[in-house]
Amino acid sequence: MKQTQFNCPVEATLSLIGGKYKPLILWHLRETPKHYMELQRLIPRATPKMLSQQLHDLEECGMIDRAVIPEKPPKTKYSLTAFGKSIIPVIDAMCNWGTDYLKELDMQTSCCLMSLS
Repeated sequence: MKQTQFNCPVEATLSLIGGKYKPLILWHLRETPKHYMELQRLIPRATPKMLSQQLHDLEECGMIDRAVIPEKPPKTKYSLTAFGKSIIPVIDAMCNWGTDYLKELDMQTSCCLMSLS
């Protein structure tokens, strides 16, 4: 990853996890590695091109590992690195904050509540 000058720590964090689907990708990888197609099913609004780009960015900055499984056809599996795992408390806090926000709006989601115990 190229070295960049940052004006504040939030800017540095957003440079790594900012993006339409990066936090969701990290969320879905927090407990177990996932195949590309699993991630595509879990994040249905992401186009294949966008999902691939976001995965590439997260791999490039060292947050996820990409492993190609030599099957026919080959499968790609993604997992968090130790560096990637270090962001999980932030992602958990985002989920908790979002849950409270949605409660205030009288809306519900099951996206992350099941795994936050």
